Amino acid sequence: MAQAADIEFYERLPLFEAFEGVADEANYRPLPEGWSLAVADIVDSTGAIAQGRYKSVNMAGASVISALMNGLDERNLPFVFGGDGALAAVPAALAAKARDVLAAAKTWVAEELGLELRAALVPVADVRAHGLDMRVARFKASEEVSYAMFSGGGASWAEAEMKAGRYQIEAAPPGTRPDLTGLSCRWNPIVARHGTIVSIIAVPGERGNGPEFQKLIGDIVALAEGEERGGHPVPEEGPEPRLSIQGVTIESRAVSPRGRRILAWPFIAVQSFLLFLCFRLGINFGPFDVKRYAHDLANNSDFRKFDDGLKMTIDVSIDRLRRIEERLKQGVAAGISRYGLHRQDSALMTCIVPSPMSRDHMHFIDGAAGGYAMAARNLKAALSGAGRERAETGPGITP
Repeated sequence: MAQAADIEFYERLPLFEAFEGVADEANYRPLPEGWSLAVADIVDSTGAIAQGRYKSVNMAGASVISALMNGLDERNLPFVFGGDGALAAVPAALAAKARDVLAAAKTWVAEELGLELRAALVPVADVRAHGLDMRVARFKASEEVSYAMFSGGGASWAEAEMKAGRYQIEAAPPGTRPDLTGLSCRWNPIVARHGTIVSIIAVPGERGNGPEFQKLIGDIVALAEGEERGGHPVPEEGPEPRLSIQGVTIESRAVSPRGRRILAWPFIAVQSFLLFLCFRLGINFGPFDVKRYAHDLANNSDFRKFDDGLKMTIDVSIDRLRRIEERLKQGVAAGISRYGLHRQDSALMTCIVPSPMSRDHMHFIDGAAGGYAMAARNLKAALSGAGRERAETGPGITP
């Protein structure tokens, strides 16, 4: 276990319950000195998504979180799921272990999913040496689960450094596997009920992360809150039960190496079928309470977050989306923010379920046809266009 003071730092952070609190800097605390950022993403995730491999891309991103939680034996790591990648803050005492875990995850993603996972371990001290910070808050998603929110610019800087080839972690030897206990991808895409599933990323513009940007974030959250359950893509009674053979196959690769998968696949398939029956018929299986599980599943989902900017995958009407985008465009025109969004017909859920009997299972939400990866691509295009405009009109401030 990590040093007590390091772990207690995150556990003792005050929880905030109203999501608009993500825009309130008073909820955030600086990470302690000596911590590092474990950063990872999939190279050319948009290409993989174009090939219909969105489940594999999301599974790769979630595998980083699962591997770190299991490999470091710490359930209370602050992390954020980004669709095609993830970021976690790691105490100093666990940095060496985290490096080995990320190396193993790289190898597993390459061998089992056929994707290239890029990974880095970035000291928070280096973030601060470049005039940025790494601050964290805890949002109470439910009575059982809280999620980390990050601000200060450090997360974005660390990701850019990784993509530039710095702080890189090399893959572990062939055959090395991380501990991915609890990682699952059994749910089929969750179809939009209100109009469309939209993944949104909104980041500060030229004016920085000041009161104007915080107000804009509050306005966007308030607009989404006007939809049923705040635009939550997962119905309160849980998603419609449908068997996912692709999900069973991917999960079997997570829990068992080649050569022993002949037993893992049917075991997971039977579990999935029993879960399907419980949900479809509304019956319990032994101590497994299907209604409570479905309720927890919806409440424990991370369909919105803050990671140096607002990220949401929400189910909203076309009219509500129009109003949200109008407000985002106002922010761009005023130099307050930049944004990217991507629409699709359904949402995708990837899960970490330590035990079906426990209530602290976590569910990561993304758009089922590109989601955050495509929204990030559109944001990048918007940033590039803004850069060209400034070059043509004169010097400005780089967002």
